[in-house]
Amino acid sequence: MTPYSETPKGSRRPQREPSIRSPKGFNASPEETINPKSLHPRILHIAPFNTAGLPAAFVKAEQALGYESRLITFSPNEFGFEEDLCLDLPWMNGRTFRAMRNVLSSASRRSKKGLEATASSGKVPLVWKPHFLEANLIAWRERLWRPKIEEALKRLDFFSFDIYQFDGGMDFYRQGGIAKALQERGKKIVCCYFGSDLRTRGVLSALDEISEINFTVEFDHLQLHPEIHYLFFPFDPWRFQPVERNNTRLRLFHSATNRRYKGSNHIIEIGQRLEEEFEVDFVFMENTSHEQVLTAKQHSDIVIDQITNMGGVGYGISSLEALSMGIPVCTRLTPEYEAFIPDHPFVHVTPDTLYDQLVALIRDPALRLHHGRHSREWVEAHHDARNIVRHMHAMYKERGWEG
Repeated sequence: MTPYSETPKGSRRPQREPSIRSPKGFNASPEETINPKSLHPRILHIAPFNTAGLPAAFVKAEQALGYESRLITFSPNEFGFEEDLCLDLPWMNGRTFRAMRNVLSSASRRSKKGLEATASSGKVPLVWKPHFLEANLIAWRERLWRPKIEEALKRLDFFSFDIYQFDGGMDFYRQGGIAKALQERGKKIVCCYFGSDLRTRGVLSALDEISEINFTVEFDHLQLHPEIHYLFFPFDPWRFQPVERNNTRLRLFHSATNRRYKGSNHIIEIGQRLEEEFEVDFVFMENTSHEQVLTAKQHSDIVIDQITNMGGVGYGISSLEALSMGIPVCTRLTPEYEAFIPDHPFVHVTPDTLYDQLVALIRDPALRLHHGRHSREWVEAHHDARNIVRHMHAMYKERGWEG
């Protein structure tokens, strides 16, 4: 996996301390770690998938700062995000399992019906409580996994790390067997939530009870857990070179893995309408590999992220990639989120305002240029993964977890 990026030539980067990273980046072994005699703890991240590259972003930033940090995932990410130590466990994401999960899983049913946890529901945090059939399916799957998990943990020397970050708030076992074993050994346990973890599934009670610090990269999660700390989504903007675009025929871009969550059907309707009324192209990509999406996105002039808040408030990695490329991004923000990030570069849209906002951007090259320049500067200021990791480790130092 590629390490945290060096600053591209010509990029406007603020002056900071020089970064230190292992020459082999993501797959660094203990022997390759910078300053092996330092007081830095060893960190292991555990995640079902490298979702949107988020778990790996934490790891690579920690490595860039001189920590020994690794990522172990249950199964490969279906969109091609990089892996470190992947167990490739069965029955995680196949078509058959998805069909069974959609029928049996209480979280899937809640998501389909829009029954997500809210601060006013009186159920904060929502706790995962499977019904009989779902519980038995999960138990069967975990019995199938157990030999492969135990062999992998021995190979990794799993219990030799100091801090364990459960990304997604997920143990290998729903009853928290691994986390409990770590607690018995005096290890430090952290959870980081993202996506709809707290909205539809809820916490795993056994893990939540022993997690010492909870983080989230989702703004609305602050209302869904009484003890959680917000982090800006960790990101490496230096992978992208911002370019001031002004194509003769403008290209509007939208991508989705779940149309309902992003309001894609309405976005597609507006995009096709604009193709008829203006000399523009509208590009829509669905359930496509990350590499293909990036290639198409970097040739776009305007990116539309989402017009609903069903799948999360505001924006995610898709927006951050476009902002880092210097591309204006249209997305929907709640009033509370806009107040939290008042200097944001987004073009705020709703289903009712999307058409007019896009028309304004199409007609005004100077407006597109303004949003594009501000976009890159804002990502560098707020989302640099190293600064986010520094903040996390400052909290660890306050607790005496590292020197």
